[in-house]
Amino acid sequence: MMAQPDSDLEEDALKEDLKFYFMNPCEKYRARRQIPWKLGLQILKIVMVTTQLILFGLSNQLVVSFKEENTVAFKHLFLKGYSGVDEDDYSCSVYTQQDVYDSIFFAINQYCQLKNVSLGTLGYEQDEDDVSGLQICKQQYKKDTMLPSNDTLNIDVTIETDCIQLEPQMLATKRSGDLKMINSSFFNFEFYRLIQVEISFQLKGIDLQTVHARELPDCYAFQNTITFNNRAHSGKVKIYFDSDADIQECKDWHISGSTVQKNTQYILVFDGFVIVSCFASLILCTRSIILALKLQKRFVNFFLEKYKRHVCHADRLEFINGWYVLVIISDVMTIIGSIMKMEIKAKNLTSYDVCSILLGTSTLFVWVGVIRYLGYFQTYNVLILTMQASLPKVLRFCCCAGMIYLGYTFCGWIVLGPYHEKFEDLNTVAECLFSLVNGDDMFATFAQIQQKSTLVWLFSRLYLYSFISLFIYMILSLFIALITDSYDTIKKYQQNGFPVTDLHEFLKECSSTDYSKEPQASMPFICCCRRRGSDDNLILIN
Repeated sequence: MMAQPDSDLEEDALKEDLKFYFMNPCEKYRARRQIPWKLGLQILKIVMVTTQLILFGLSNQLVVSFKEENTVAFKHLFLKGYSGVDEDDYSCSVYTQQDVYDSIFFAINQYCQLKNVSLGTLGYEQDEDDVSGLQICKQQYKKDTMLPSNDTLNIDVTIETDCIQLEPQMLATKRSGDLKMINSSFFNFEFYRLIQVEISFQLKGIDLQTVHARELPDCYAFQNTITFNNRAHSGKVKIYFDSDADIQECKDWHISGSTVQKNTQYILVFDGFVIVSCFASLILCTRSIILALKLQKRFVNFFLEKYKRHVCHADRLEFINGWYVLVIISDVMTIIGSIMKMEIKAKNLTSYDVCSILLGTSTLFVWVGVIRYLGYFQTYNVLILTMQASLPKVLRFCCCAGMIYLGYTFCGWIVLGPYHEKFEDLNTVAECLFSLVNGDDMFATFAQIQQKSTLVWLFSRLYLYSFISLFIYMILSLFIALITDSYDTIKKYQQNGFPVTDLHEFLKECSSTDYSKEPQASMPFICCCRRRGSDDNLILIN
């Protein structure tokens, strides 16, 4: 027999490597007895990452509920006449000067008697040996003279800020009337030039409900601010209450009669296993991408040398496995989020929000990655192929429709904003219009327009009818038609065959080689373990 030229041997080796690269894990095992390590690792990772997310979510739920319940309790404690429901974006409002004074001194008295009236585990903020008390600041115009009856105004818009600090020890020995007499100059408000009064104070609290969940307790620092807003000078003073909770490390704690510390150690060990599994997945997927790029380079160089032309861009992208990129991003986010979760569990870190975003997004990517393995079956692969085919057309269509959407958004904001609460700001307008596109809350949007101006009322009807008709009956229908057209195209391709590229033609020439000449073992696991050493030099892509 005549020896084959080196070029033919190189071509055969390249074809075999390409054919093996585009096999699914089951085909790779049948061909070369290669155990699908990445597939098994991804399945294990799905279970571990989801379990980790559930454990963190239950812990985070305790944190959120403690913050929210304390905020509600603070409003009932420090806001006089609070009904339990916020009026709008503010908590409540007052309409007379006496109500303003009563509300301010009510908050001061409640702060002074905190330990006697509060049901929670609250205390005053301490700075070393001193107790940081309650600070009251007022802002007012420097000079203001108004005579509404004569339509005259003389105002200096320079804002003056004046503050006083009240210590809990001093407040405990004085009543609100005495306090007003001592600070008569400060509490003598000139409402015609008063802008706002701000009361700020810090409180400490301990969350004991985490002990029942077998977790270490959290210590909180609450920065509370009560703002009496008189910027509009409309006769209505809006009262805002803002509470910013900061989780801090408890300085000295001892818990007896509980398995909290053991439970914490078990969870930390589990998080460590998650990090190890994600790190192994990261290494395997990165290795696969590097080997795929090397195989792509071999194919491009061979095609250019033999056929004297370049490989098209679509064939080049066939070597870049987007699922591996998704897995790598998910692994990196999971590793970072797990490290942060371990620090939070050990009470060395309090970045719950950042950790939630990392773990939540990584879990989303992990579950989306499951679609890749379903795509090996033709019945389940329709969704992936339809999304790939329709995505470019959908993005171009959304860019054009977005211009119309932005136009309606700006128009509705500037015209209907003064007459409709859903059009008061750009963000609310965009959300309202998106709800209308989905057929939500249509009647309320029409009915809530104020009929103070007949011209604006008529414009609102023309605006809403045209927007709904244009987006629901035309743009949304065209959007669905684009996806339907891509789906029909994919179905035809599956029946009649997909368009053949240079890479597909090259792979068709590859003769099918029987790798599995060994007798099959009775147990699938034993088959996976019986891998031939002669195949090690043939496997380029895992």
